[in-house]
Amino acid sequence: MWNVLLSFSGLVALIQLVCLPFFPESPPYLLMQKGNKAGCLKAMKQLWGEGNYQTELDDMMKEKAVTKGTKIMNVLEVLKEPSVYPQLSIMLILLLGLQLCGLKIFETANLHESIIPYVSLGVALSEFISVIFCSSIIDRFGRRILLWGGFLLMALILVFLQISLLLSDQFLWMRYCSVIFIFLFIIAYGIGP
Repeated sequence: MWNVLLSFSGLVALIQLVCLPFFPESPPYLLMQKGNKAGCLKAMKQLWGEGNYQTELDDMMKEKAVTKGTKIMNVLEVLKEPSVYPQLSIMLILLLGLQLCGLKIFETANLHESIIPYVSLGVALSEFISVIFCSSIIDRFGRRILLWGGFLLMALILVFLQISLLLSDQFLWMRYCSVIFIFLFIIAYGIGP
């Protein structure tokens, strides 16, 4: 039944694709990119209900004035811009590390093959939990605190993960701790970085 489980994400994507035309454009996009003030107000009312959104509109106008001289770059232009190389390098290293670490950790933990599908399901659930949790706290704490806290949590979790992997040959239950630390790492990554 794994093919059914994997096709579920395709079903969700299809539902989103069908529903997307019925949702309004982003108000900041309409105002700052398209210059459509009336469309922006209409989108705000459609998204947030009736009300006075003059304060939000003024904030967007200030942001538009600040970014007026800024050129919007496509992907190739961003890749050619030397000022973004440090950020791109960090992002690339982090993404590559995430892609490669899970396979090696599951190998090192010597998990029984029958458990691997449940671990994969747990990884997906961890990602889902982190997205829900992050979207509910990002406005309260701000991105900077979530980034710093997420990186700090990830570092601590990696220390405990390394310890659990080193002790997994001596204590069989440490293998399951390794899996739990992987789940926590994914949640910390989803909440912060």
